[in-house]
Amino acid sequence: MTKQITLVMLSIVIHGVAQGVSSNSELNSRAILSKKEQLKSGREMKTVTVQKIEKNNVSANQIATLFDTNKIPFQTIASLNWDEYPYQPEVTFRIAHDATSIFLNYHVKEKSIRARYSKDNSMVWADSCVEFFILPPGQNEYYNIESNCIGTLFFGIGEDGSYREPAPAEFSNQIQRWSSLGNQSFEERIGDVEWELSLIIPMNAFFKGDIEKLSGQVMKGNFYKCGDELISPHFLSWNPINTEKPNFHLPEFFGSLVFE
Repeated sequence: MTKQITLVMLSIVIHGVAQGVSSNSELNSRAILSKKEQLKSGREMKTVTVQKIEKNNVSANQIATLFDTNKIPFQTIASLNWDEYPYQPEVTFRIAHDATSIFLNYHVKEKSIRARYSKDNSMVWADSCVEFFILPPGQNEYYNIESNCIGTLFFGIGEDGSYREPAPAEFSNQIQRWSSLGNQSFEERIGDVEWELSLIIPMNAFFKGDIEKLSGQVMKGNFYKCGDELISPHFLSWNPINTEKPNFHLPEFFGSLVFE
């Protein structure tokens, strides 16, 4: 187990406004911080409104229908940040919450897929993979919830990509997953494929206990699509990243998640 986690950590290196403003000073500080982030990236930071909906005890395989009913809009993961990786699969996501859980629904169309890894906290980013990074208000450490196309997760926390503390199983097991491809592993399949993945992430799954509520919060985050070991490696992001080499673990390029 120790050897496996060490390998995972090494691979990650490679792969690599809080609510309630009380004064004009705080507003100005946040504006300055946001401007600094924009200057670092050279591009405008994106914002997504995370709509609050009633879940009514649905399971992960019903999230897409729930989103359709509530008219939750699709967002696009389409930023090609590195010229040496020009392949661009078609990737969209939808996000909402019910005050106690975050709901995610991804739609992907790509020209090959792979799901070699079937155990949580393994190298899912080497497969056909979608990722959600989220930084709680007032914190330096952000969570990364990475899922291959059959719902195998890497769920961790840290300040950057040099080390990610994996979630204990009792927390990652709280995240419900559903994939249109099922949950059995397979090697790379060549040919155009469309697949869908839905996640239900309860607040209690955030194992540091640093997300106390969702409603009214403004958090930072980013969404990604990758496939490090596929026949056509790719590294796409929702919010653009301005670096020389692929690296998703850069909070300065996170966009804003506004929770209703």
